[in-house]
Amino acid sequence: MRGLVLALGVSAAVAAAPAVASASVDSVPTPNLSWTDCADGFQCSTASVPLDYDRPAGAKIDLALIKEPATDPAHKIGTLFVNFGGPGASGLQRLRERGKWPWLFSGQLRARFDVVSWDPRGIGNSTAVRCFGSLAEQESFFGSFPEMPGDASGNAAFYAKSQELADRCSAHAGPILEHVSTANTARDLELLRRAVGDPKLTYHGISYGTQLGATYANLFPNRIRAMVFDGTMDFAGNATGHDGSGKSVPLDTRQDVPTGISQTFDQFLRLCTEAGPKCAFSSGDPKAKWAALTARAKQAPITVDGETWTYSGIVNAAADLSDSRGWPDIASLLQRLYDAPATVSAFKAGEPYTSNRTEAFNAIQCSDSDVPTDPAIYSRYAESEDRRVPYFGRIAVLDMMSCAFWKAKDTDRYTGPWNRPTSAEILVLNNHYDPSTPLAGARDGAAELARARVFVTEGYGHSSMYVPSTCTEQVKRDYLISGAFPAAGKTCTIDASPFAG
Repeated sequence: MRGLVLALGVSAAVAAAPAVASASVDSVPTPNLSWTDCADGFQCSTASVPLDYDRPAGAKIDLALIKEPATDPAHKIGTLFVNFGGPGASGLQRLRERGKWPWLFSGQLRARFDVVSWDPRGIGNSTAVRCFGSLAEQESFFGSFPEMPGDASGNAAFYAKSQELADRCSAHAGPILEHVSTANTARDLELLRRAVGDPKLTYHGISYGTQLGATYANLFPNRIRAMVFDGTMDFAGNATGHDGSGKSVPLDTRQDVPTGISQTFDQFLRLCTEAGPKCAFSSGDPKAKWAALTARAKQAPITVDGETWTYSGIVNAAADLSDSRGWPDIASLLQRLYDAPATVSAFKAGEPYTSNRTEAFNAIQCSDSDVPTDPAIYSRYAESEDRRVPYFGRIAVLDMMSCAFWKAKDTDRYTGPWNRPTSAEILVLNNHYDPSTPLAGARDGAAELARARVFVTEGYGHSSMYVPSTCTEQVKRDYLISGAFPAAGKTCTIDASPFAG
C-alpha cells in the first residue's frame, strides 16, 4: 500500500523538517492556470499550491479545477467561485451535473461570470486523502460498516468501526491529513482568486461552503467583492461550540440538527397529506402510520422488494430530506414498508462507497472542529437526544463518530474571530425548513459575521441547490451582478410543492 508521502513526492526529510515562521499567503507565488477543454463546454486546469502554508517553499499539492466560461464574454464581470458543500463533495463532478440548473445558476448569471469550482485539498481529483490501498479494499470496508445504531445495543460495533476508519486514515493517508483544514482551503481559494486575475473574490458557498466562505471572509476581509452563503452554518458552533461546548457536546447536536430534521419531516407529512393521491404515503393518517411503521421496525427488520430495512435504516431514509424533489420517492418507500408483510430477515449491507468522500469528510471536519473524545459522552447524548427529538435525535450525535478517535490535527485551523469587518456585505440564504442547516443556526451564523443579511425562502429542504426557487435565484443573481439586496419585506417561495407531480 502506497502512502501519500510517495504519491506527493514528499521526502521523509521534508516531512520531518522543523517548522519555520509562518509566511503570509501574499508571499506565495500565484499559480499558473492553463485551461484546456474537458468536454460538454467545460474547461479544466490544475493549480499547484503549498501543502503547508507554514512552509510555502516546501512540498506542493495539486488542486483540480473546472470552469464553465461566461456565455457573454464582452460583458463578463469576472469569476464566480462555487463550493458545493460536503465537505468531501467533488466540485468538478457537481459543476458538471448542476452548473446549468436554472434555479441554481440562471442563464443571466452564467452570461456574466466564468463559473469555477474545484476539488478542495484532500478531495477527489485533487491531492486526496486516501485511507485504503485499493478500490476493492475501500468497498469491502464500507460495505461492512454497521448502520447507525437505532438503540444502545448497536453502539459498540458502530464505535469500533468508526475508530477503525480513523486508524486506517492515520496509518495510510500521509502528510495531507494534517493540512486539510478549511483555513488552508481558504488560503488556496485566495491563490485561485489571484490566478484568475480578479481583484476581489466573488463567491457562492453552499452548506459547508458557507463555513469556507466565513473562514475566507475573516482571513481576507478586504478582498471580497460579493459573497452568497446558501444553507448557512453556525460558524462558531461548528468550530468550537459556544461557551466551550465543543469538547463536551457532539457537533451536530450543538447545531441542533435534530430539530431541523424533525421540523422538516413534519412538513413532509403535512404536505403529503394535502397532496392526497400524489403522495404515496397520504392515505389514512401519515403521522400515525409513521409511528406504527417505526414501532414495527423496532421489533424486527422489514423486507420489501428483496431489501431488508431495520429501524435505523428507515429513520435515516426518512431523514434524507435535503432534496425535496425526492420526497415522493421517500413517501413511496415508506408506503411499501408500511404495506410489507411481516418477515424476519438478516440485515443486508447497502451499496458500497466509490469515492473518497467519506474519508475526506472526516479528515476535514475532524480537523476543523472541537468534538468530545469519550465514547460515553456519545452514548449518553444518543439516549437523551432521542428522548428530546424522537426518531431523529440520535442521528446528530453519531454522524461524525470517527472524529472522536481522529489522531491527525491541523494546527492552522481557524477558530475565530468571525466578525472582522468585510469589504462587502454578505447575502445569507436559507430555507425556512432545512434539515441540514436549520434556520436558527443560519441566523446565528449570520449574526456572528460583521456584515450580513439573511433572506429566507419559504421552502423545504437543504439550500437553493436542492430546492428550486426561480425567485430566490433572482435575488442571488441581482446581488452577485450589481450588489443589490432584496427590498425590505420581500419573500420568495419555491417553484412547486414537492408533491406537485
